[in-house]
Amino acid sequence: YRHVTHDPGARVMGDVTIGDGVVVMFGAVIRGDDDSVVVEDGSVVLEHALVEAPRGRPVVVGRGALVSHRAVVHGAVVGEGSLIGIGAILLDGAVVGPRSIVAAGAVVRPGSKVPPGVLAAGVPARVVRELKPGEAEWVAREVEAVRARIPVYKRSLGACIEGKVVGGGSV
Repeated sequence: YRHVTHDPGARVMGDVTIGDGVVVMFGAVIRGDDDSVVVEDGSVVLEHALVEAPRGRPVVVGRGALVSHRAVVHGAVVGEGSLIGIGAILLDGAVVGPRSIVAAGAVVRPGSKVPPGVLAAGVPARVVRELKPGEAEWVAREVEAVRARIPVYKRSLGACIEGKVVGGGSV
């Protein structure tokens, strides 16, 4: 089984596999009731994000990825070490390559592909540029910064729990 930090106000349901060291924050929803969701080791799903797998569209959130506040990952794939910005939306069949950043508020259209190592922004999202040196490492530091704050959340709110997830999406 897997070690995860999960806020009791978050909802994880259905065919969901959560890897080691994953953090699921307040109000996040991860739904695998129509297809499977895999959140790989070390990833973070922040407040009020929705990760949902509609029928025929399994979801993968890659190792060390960060799905930010109010982001939506609907039937899409998030590559290892990528960041999905605040309020960004990934629609069915979208694929974000490893170590990429989808800017806040961007909408990645159904079936679109964001290549590895780029910044995508806009509605619809388009590649703006390749990531600058250090930007992919910045994402990794942000993931670790969330993990470092877990003890503070536990002390101040008494809401975060650490648990073990054993198949079936239960926490």
